[in-house]
Amino acid sequence: MAIPRALDPTGVILVDKPAGPSSFAMVAEVRARTGARTGHAGTLDPFASGLLVLLSGRATSVQERFMRLDKRYVTEVDLSSRTATGDPEGESVGEQDPPSAQDLAVALDGLRGMVELPIPAASAVKIDGERAYRLHRRGVVVDMPVRAMRIDELLLSAYDGRVATLELLVGSGTYVRAIADALGGHCVSLRRTEIGPFHADEADPERVIPLDDALARLESVVPAAPRAGEPSR
Repeated sequence: MAIPRALDPTGVILVDKPAGPSSFAMVAEVRARTGARTGHAGTLDPFASGLLVLLSGRATSVQERFMRLDKRYVTEVDLSSRTATGDPEGESVGEQDPPSAQDLAVALDGLRGMVELPIPAASAVKIDGERAYRLHRRGVVVDMPVRAMRIDELLLSAYDGRVATLELLVGSGTYVRAIADALGGHCVSLRRTEIGPFHADEADPERVIPLDDALARLESVVPAAPRAGEPSR
């Protein structure tokens, strides 16, 4: 079956993805319903939930403007173990005693601002022309490149001595899983609550926000400098 490529309806569709399905499955579901060309402004891993900004019809032509938006997340990080992927789907690569609240506060201080962190192995970045997650699935071990990531807010909202609940505001191209790994743990849950001026609580997969209205909302957002790479996760 040919992929629908109609240019209408044109606009932005906000979807609240549940944990489990892939972002591309959500895109395909909307595309099948509208019959229009449909893109996205940043994916989420299957284990993650939260906001997807989908671009329908002619809105796909301005995808880059939406891809550059900052993103807000809430994540639970198990600080007693690391995994190969930085999430619950990866194999364990080490266990340790969780840090004290004081040591965790110091570690968080070191991760605010511009930081350089390795990109997770299970990511869509290309290594010698092939997606890293495909190499990982085949058991191919590669040295993942380091990327400069911008972390504007990194707040600790709860800590039970093992699992830390963090609230983050990050720039495009930032991996929350990489932050969890840098803390010595892995994400056990991840939810994206905002992309730029768009919020998960306004998501409605059947509502198409007119493109002009969506672009007007971007005017209130300070534009970020364009950067190479894939969307934040």
